[in-house]
Amino acid sequence: MPGALALFGNAVPITLQTLGVMLAGALLGAWRGALAMLTFLALVMAGLPLLSGGRGGPGVFVGPSAGYLVGFVVGAAVIGLIVQRFEALSFWRVLAACVVGGMLVMYALGIPLQSLVTGFSLRTVATGSLMYLPGDLLKAVVAASVTVGVVRAYPAASPLRRGPRTPENQPTASPAA
Repeated sequence: MPGALALFGNAVPITLQTLGVMLAGALLGAWRGALAMLTFLALVMAGLPLLSGGRGGPGVFVGPSAGYLVGFVVGAAVIGLIVQRFEALSFWRVLAACVVGGMLVMYALGIPLQSLVTGFSLRTVATGSLMYLPGDLLKAVVAASVTVGVVRAYPAASPLRRGPRTPENQPTASPAA
């Protein structure tokens, strides 16, 4: 997403990309969400200018954002795994999944690698990352609202219906018309 906002000279800009990660995991499930993020990163690696500021190419995978890019895949998978465990979707459950996968996992991968790449201490990078929390929480709220709304409007889109094939969740043939 070419639009980005870099605050206070931070090496990692504020974008809506993590909203896409949250939606991918919550709506597509663990495997499809992770594959969607891998596809996105493959396009970035190929040089498509899909990241903030129109960046793309192999160089972004060794920059300050590298850990967050890895977090895209892992975060979507974690969100999907959590959401698929629910018996029913609710705003609060999806919000919790988005906070865990879309924030905690992303920060757990992004902050240490950003510290390593920039040479700043882990404490300094973690403190600098605090400014992202309100925006990321807002994105988690939006992702949870959209997910619940989509599933209400189109129940077949529910990630709860996915998982290993068992006799209970096998598609049935519709009667011939």
